[in-house]
Amino acid sequence: MPESTSKSDWVVLKFGGTSVSQRHRWDTIGRLMQTRAGTEQSRVLVVVSALSGITNQLQSIIDNTDNPVFTQAQFEKIRARHSDFCVELGLSYETVLAARFRTFEALLQDPRRQQCRFDWQAEVLAQGELLSSTLGVAYLKSQGFPVAWLDAREWLQATPLPNQNAWAANLSVSCQYQSDDAWRARFDANAPLLITQGFIARSESGGTAILGRGGSDTSAAYFGALLQAKRVEIWTDVPGMFSANPRSVPDARLLYQLEYQEAQEIATTGAKVLHPRCIHPCRDANVPLWIRDTERPDMPGTCISRSSEAHPGVKAISTRNGIVLISMESIGMWQQVGFLADLFACFKIHGLSVDMISTSETNVTVSLDPSDNLVNSNVLDALCADLATVCRVKVITPCSAVTLVGRGMRSMLDQLTDIWAEFGRERVHLISQSSNDLNLTFVVDDTVAQDMLPTLHALLIESGAMPIDERSVFGPSWRELAQGAIKAPTHWWQSHSDALQAEAKAGTPCYVYHLPTVRQQAQAIAGITALDRRFFAIKANAHPVLLKTLEAEGFGFECVSLAELRHVKQHLPDLPAERLLFTPSFASRSEYVEARSLAAWITVDSLYPLQHWPELFAKQKLVLRVDPGYGLGHHAHVKTGGPEAKFGLALNDLPAFVAAAKAIKAEITVLHAHVGSGVSDNRHWVQLFSQLAQYADDIGTVKAINLGGGLSVPYSDNDALFDTEALAQALLESKAQWPQYALWMEPGRYLVAQAGVLLTQVTQVVDKLGIRRIGLDAGMNALMRPALYQSKHRFVNLSRPMQNLQRVDVVGPICESTDVLAHGVGLPKDSAENDVILIDTAGAYGFVMANQYNQRALPREVIFDV
Repeated sequence: MPESTSKSDWVVLKFGGTSVSQRHRWDTIGRLMQTRAGTEQSRVLVVVSALSGITNQLQSIIDNTDNPVFTQAQFEKIRARHSDFCVELGLSYETVLAARFRTFEALLQDPRRQQCRFDWQAEVLAQGELLSSTLGVAYLKSQGFPVAWLDAREWLQATPLPNQNAWAANLSVSCQYQSDDAWRARFDANAPLLITQGFIARSESGGTAILGRGGSDTSAAYFGALLQAKRVEIWTDVPGMFSANPRSVPDARLLYQLEYQEAQEIATTGAKVLHPRCIHPCRDANVPLWIRDTERPDMPGTCISRSSEAHPGVKAISTRNGIVLISMESIGMWQQVGFLADLFACFKIHGLSVDMISTSETNVTVSLDPSDNLVNSNVLDALCADLATVCRVKVITPCSAVTLVGRGMRSMLDQLTDIWAEFGRERVHLISQSSNDLNLTFVVDDTVAQDMLPTLHALLIESGAMPIDERSVFGPSWRELAQGAIKAPTHWWQSHSDALQAEAKAGTPCYVYHLPTVRQQAQAIAGITALDRRFFAIKANAHPVLLKTLEAEGFGFECVSLAELRHVKQHLPDLPAERLLFTPSFASRSEYVEARSLAAWITVDSLYPLQHWPELFAKQKLVLRVDPGYGLGHHAHVKTGGPEAKFGLALNDLPAFVAAAKAIKAEITVLHAHVGSGVSDNRHWVQLFSQLAQYADDIGTVKAINLGGGLSVPYSDNDALFDTEALAQALLESKAQWPQYALWMEPGRYLVAQAGVLLTQVTQVVDKLGIRRIGLDAGMNALMRPALYQSKHRFVNLSRPMQNLQRVDVVGPICESTDVLAHGVGLPKDSAENDVILIDTAGAYGFVMANQYNQRALPREVIFDV
């Protein structure tokens, strides 16, 4: 590991929210401090974030200053969380934290709260780090470590910036990071083992200031530069920086070493491992930055330093979501002196920083990164109003930026031809090549960026543009690092090829469902022993045989319409009402009336039913679906939470709903949330359980928590199998914290997607302007998902060996431009008319979405139970 050339003996270690939220993680922090102090003879400064989720709760207090009941409830939740953690750590709450919480509670009565002043907001947001650092010092002292607490505000001083508005001067500050001998001598008088806070500093006015979200990385970098430290170590929950987001691209490679500029580009263009602002101070002070994994401290991680050798080639591909494009057009701008100065003056006035710029003789288009300043104010509307006085303005959103990062981008354009072709299939709004020759960016629609990543990453490796054989830079893949925890999918249809081809002769398109696979998936969910009830979301696949199979495996059924309820009762007439859950969206009064006679569990997700039909719900047990404030999933159209989603009660409306339920003597028995589909990160359900349990505590009548579904399935060989065993263990640990709540889930896709395939036949093979298209007798009429969600499936030619492959587009027979099942998939070059093409992982949201558009017949459905 390179070290700085300074003579300082300080090492700075930073730990994030997940790293300070569990006892065994604090044990790791203590051991790391001890190793640095003992083996290396270093003095150690540890910088910590707030406990995971606490900063969001603090922000919710700020966002609801006009609701004292809500803010007091949030305060109590935060206090309970820290009090419980004190118990886990074997500490006394009264001795360690009571005084800090008295100070915190006084802030809620501060007169500045009424105006929600920025300096008051900063003090509220600072509480998380003040609490976590105090806890950490007390715990490590109790374990025999001679650590001391340090107030970061005594050492980090905010510095004013040109054109800085009041918000930024309090809530997104930058700090001075050059020091002199006197400053360092004063700091050296502190104890040799210190714990301090990230995220906070001293404001110019002498109060508390905030570095901005994610600022704890930057705090560590500031301290590293000020101390001229040997190095700064950023300890997180991943092994380092990767060549792509490993949760989207399991074959992404660990990057062993990077130059400061390369790391800056990767962090700025979307990588979440490292906050972009933390690199500048380390680079200017020549302090190496080292990213390490708290759970796997022996892994090498990623080293960022000036001594890293320059290697040409693409190092990483990353995405930034939420990009806003501002297109400004005027015929009068051509050769008009000062026109651009007038335009950019508007951005300056509104405190907006421009990222990318594209110009023509009559148009200038710029991009704005999402920022708190943009999100929390009407600044965009005001900007457009000012710009409209000098040009025509168009706002293009939501967009995503897909960026290739590496040295020598201009010299490798010939290696990127397949990349250009892949982007050519999408709507590209802007292309930008950086002046430092370190990145190439494409701005596309927000809905397609994430789906493109695995294909683009594979193409970069195939072309040699990403030189993964350079072993000093590229390490193992995420898949390899998981050491078998990430398992490649297997395919039941590989051993049934002859039977499937024979079935195709009876007529295509045809869905085939494999019952042993359904049972296997059902048993995997049954292995999650923390679950008390399991419901199958029948909107995924309502075939009667599948319903009977899952009923035999112990599943109930989640229905989103009265027709689905009737369908289940038709085929399972003896099914008890206790095993039926009704979760509609904007259902009519009459649907609720009949549903009550069929299902024991009735879900509402807004105030409207209680306010307008109180007699239907009076003295009843309710399932309440809430929107936790965010959505997840592989595509915008499958995200079912957040401000844009129609589903779920907004958390701000929860007190009103509870009051309305009490007024009609209804009982909220189950609290439910479902935020989207295709979620692969087990931590989501753990975090959701924690969030819902805290709200359930406040409600007081909740007996069960329904975590929804959305478990991911592998649609390509690059996708990993969902790790149900890891989820089972994580939920067991979480349930131990809230044993009073029964736990429910309602998977749909996970149970049936891999069990189903769609058999089709080739109708034509056509070459047009360099693109080969293979036409099938099934299109968006038989499989709607690619048209709706740009979903990707495996395509296999059962009639020919899958060798000598050629990239082709696969299209259907429907008279619509969107009738494209796949772009650029590999099929044999000699594929021909009447060949049988299998579309894999089609058992969910396939036949149930099929239609007779263009008067085409519905697909057949066949069951295999062998």
